[in-house]
Amino acid sequence: MRIKFVLVGRTDQTWLNMGIDEYLSRIRKYIPFEIILINNIKNRAKMPEQMIKKMEGEKILEKISEKDIVILLDERGKSFTSKEFAIFIQKQISSGTRNIIFVSGGAYGFSEEVYARKNFMVSLSDLTFSHQMVRLIFAEQLYRALTIINNEPYHHE
Repeated sequence: MRIKFVLVGRTDQTWLNMGIDEYLSRIRKYIPFEIILINNIKNRAKMPEQMIKKMEGEKILEKISEKDIVILLDERGKSFTSKEFAIFIQKQISSGTRNIIFVSGGAYGFSEEVYARKNFMVSLSDLTFSHQMVRLIFAEQLYRALTIINNEPYHHE
């Protein structure tokens, strides 16, 4: 079982990359974890929003198999406390599925085809974050969930 994190576009802030890398190394102590980067669409400034979402959606769906559990990080998704998120992650891990795929879309969100393929949608907050910040916040929350699952002293109530 692996967890994969599909991202649209690069993280160009060094300090964010350093934070993400720190949490990735921590996560990998618990479970195989992979980031799959989808490059931004070229000439996107000249394209309508719907076309960008459709093209990004096609690239996202190429990275997902039929048997994968797909979880979109989306503002309209379910909100969790950290403990609830840990329980959710544990259930997905225990399901026996080969891969759990978390997806963070581009600036305009997801295409209808990606929404149709999802198994779940998760909201990280009612606040709006840049897509680059979402990566760091998600990595920290996934690490936190894994420490909760393993009864380790990272999360405090």
